[in-house]
Amino acid sequence: QECPNYTECFINEARRKAQEADIIVINHHLLMSDMALKTSGQGEILPSADAYIIDEAHQLPEIATQFLGNRISSHQIIELCRDSIREMEQDADDMGSIRDYAEKAEASMRALRLSIGDIEQRTPWLHLFEKLGVKTKLSNVLECMDDLSEQLELAAERGKGLEQCYKRCLELIDTLSLFAQKQTDDTMILWADIRTTGLILHATPHEVNQYFQQWMDEKPTAWVFTSATLTVAGKFNNFNNQLGIKQAEMKIWPSPFDFEKQSLLYMPHIPVEPKHEDYNQHIIELAKQVITHSKGRTFLLFTSYRAMHIVADALGEELDAYPLMVQGSASKLSLLEQFRDHGNAVLLGTNSFWEGVDVRGEALSCVIIDKIPFASPGDPVLQARIDALKERGGNPFSAIQIPAAVIQLKQGIGRLIRDPNDFGVLVLCDPRLLTKPYGKLFLRSLPAMPITQDIDDVDTFFKNRTV
Repeated sequence: QECPNYTECFINEARRKAQEADIIVINHHLLMSDMALKTSGQGEILPSADAYIIDEAHQLPEIATQFLGNRISSHQIIELCRDSIREMEQDADDMGSIRDYAEKAEASMRALRLSIGDIEQRTPWLHLFEKLGVKTKLSNVLECMDDLSEQLELAAERGKGLEQCYKRCLELIDTLSLFAQKQTDDTMILWADIRTTGLILHATPHEVNQYFQQWMDEKPTAWVFTSATLTVAGKFNNFNNQLGIKQAEMKIWPSPFDFEKQSLLYMPHIPVEPKHEDYNQHIIELAKQVITHSKGRTFLLFTSYRAMHIVADALGEELDAYPLMVQGSASKLSLLEQFRDHGNAVLLGTNSFWEGVDVRGEALSCVIIDKIPFASPGDPVLQARIDALKERGGNPFSAIQIPAAVIQLKQGIGRLIRDPNDFGVLVLCDPRLLTKPYGKLFLRSLPAMPITQDIDDVDTFFKNRTV
């Protein structure tokens, strides 16, 4: 309230309206941010409610993980150092020691960043911590930050800016201290995101279920979770376990779409598994066949950028009849607009194109998915969770990796039929869906679609629809 623009502040006005409203529409991130603030006792953003209705709830466990963890970046430390100097020059120019300690802290942070290396990667913190010089350099950063905090404490009463710098410095020290030992907390996963532009250290909780269950217990209100992809093989067990839900009324409503009439599932015979060096060549040949029958109008969804670019390069040389668009060549919004406008385009994408993309009508009549979207085993958070479950005697493949892949696959499939008048062919290329025991679980999770392994059926399907 000491801000001179407090009464005109857009955020405060939005909060006031929220307090007066009967219904508030927000995103997951704001909800989780509010819950995290309330749990920490640092305030609140949203008023209390009689009911929470959460759509696309399959995303909630991952978003909750972000807000329950801690992170600190090299940019945060460098910005603090520069802000401290600027506030000192404005309100305490006789305290030149703040400049000295701030410059030392920034230099120590840069030295730590250099000691870690310049290869972009996401890696467990322990791998870096044991690297020659990293532990010492981190200790130097903490020591310099402690020295800076002592000076800022002395200057805090000289101005609001200096007071804020002091508080920020203490918070950064607390977070950075989590990484000063090999592993300080068994409930947290310590990992680093190394980028050319800087370094981000993360402390991510192994599980969010106990935290989320506590939130729900503390709020005696109705909680409604909805999504088209909450279930795995028709069961809610995976979602309930992730959020710690022990008692709930569960209901599945049938899709408004008639998949039996509107769609066809084509599962081609590919003689090699995805790890084989020739697998992408099979995808290229298959895609050319299917796109010819569909007359463009196709999404190709990939699980890796490498595979996407290999296929894109090959199709770019041979598909002259249809506009070809590749994720990264323009913004997502621009690519989708072009795709709709052309009406016969082919779009290749990964990651963000699996979910939240809505193209209705004949412009999108075919979705090709190159393989089962298992998460990368190189992800440090996933690997830590897998290791922890193994130590407890569990089966991480069936308990973690398969359910996540089923939900991701269902999201990708959901791009095809978006309207009762839509029609289209879904192509699932991965032969493991038919050859591995777990393939049945994936197939049981799909809509009830006619299935074929004959490319002629794809041709017939499209010929029977007016284009």
